[in-house]
Amino acid sequence: MAEAVAGCVALLRTAADGRDWDGVKAGRLEWSCRRTAEHISSDLIAYAGQLAGRATEAYVPFEIVMEGGTDNAGVVDVIETTGALLAAAVRTTPREVRAFHPYPFRSANREGFAAMGIAEVLLHTHDIAEGLGLAYEPPAALCEWVLTRIFPHVRPGPDHWRTLLWATGRGELPGRAPVTEWRWNNNLVIESERLTLQGVTPAAAAELRAGGTGGFEWIEGGPFEGTRDAAGMVVKAYEGGAHRPEWGMFVLVRREDGRAVGGMGFHGVPDEEGRAEVGYDLAENARGQGYATEALRALSAWALARDDVRLLFAAIDRDNTPSQGVISRAGFTRVTEDVEQHAYDVHGMDRSLQLYARES
Repeated sequence: MAEAVAGCVALLRTAADGRDWDGVKAGRLEWSCRRTAEHISSDLIAYAGQLAGRATEAYVPFEIVMEGGTDNAGVVDVIETTGALLAAAVRTTPREVRAFHPYPFRSANREGFAAMGIAEVLLHTHDIAEGLGLAYEPPAALCEWVLTRIFPHVRPGPDHWRTLLWATGRGELPGRAPVTEWRWNNNLVIESERLTLQGVTPAAAAELRAGGTGGFEWIEGGPFEGTRDAAGMVVKAYEGGAHRPEWGMFVLVRREDGRAVGGMGFHGVPDEEGRAEVGYDLAENARGQGYATEALRALSAWALARDDVRLLFAAIDRDNTPSQGVISRAGFTRVTEDVEQHAYDVHGMDRSLQLYARES
């Protein structure tokens, strides 16, 4: 956040004196450069307020207003100050706190608000710079940070800044259609009695695949190897442009202490017949406490309530009795021999696996 704001204010201060920001449109926006600069500070203070106040139902009903006679340099000072306030709010907010943001799942954590704040700064600084005829290009690492956290549905390109501009309707990329409507995408969180199922971003998945924590605080012995494998599937789908975050991977986090105990999720989006495959994995020290069953019930209920899902299925090793117990307690039943034989013969399913399904 500090780096993004510093780059913004440094650039805008070079054009703060003697320029009519009110009379010049900001790039492709309908707003003037002045209005766009004020909008940056409004968003930064709003995000800081959401985190600080822990608002969960709506935006805190306040707005920032510049004093009469505030010149361009004063507006830039406000951007710098509100950026510092958001940075402080992000830094001091506990990891598990989520506050209201309308799109797409009505909440975001501190990382989400930081990413949204950075995106606002980078993109609107670009708009103002375009309007005033200034050269601007933020650090590639900042652009990648934003893309891998709130644009998980956007296939990465060779240039992170150009990809971010394209994804927000501000530029073109070879081989990709122009973007006319866009939204960023904070991670989905599904709640159960003792757990929260927290959607894993491409950034977190990459860290998990590489042997890290993914930004989660794990219990001893976690994450287990299956979780790291699933994270690799998320990264592969993201890099191929096939990742859809709500149909990816979730980390299971205990409410009581904020520690992660395992992973669960889908092997991809539902097919044309509304079928989706689920999988799960727990750290060894978390097994035998009903976490997997509880999480699978919550995930299944969320998925089967959708119009595009008719059936969930899971392939379980014949020798994995505990996992068979989990899938059965979560409401799945063994499919018929004919269906299972079809999966072996037509879909190439390993014959060491048994197929379980749950319908809507």
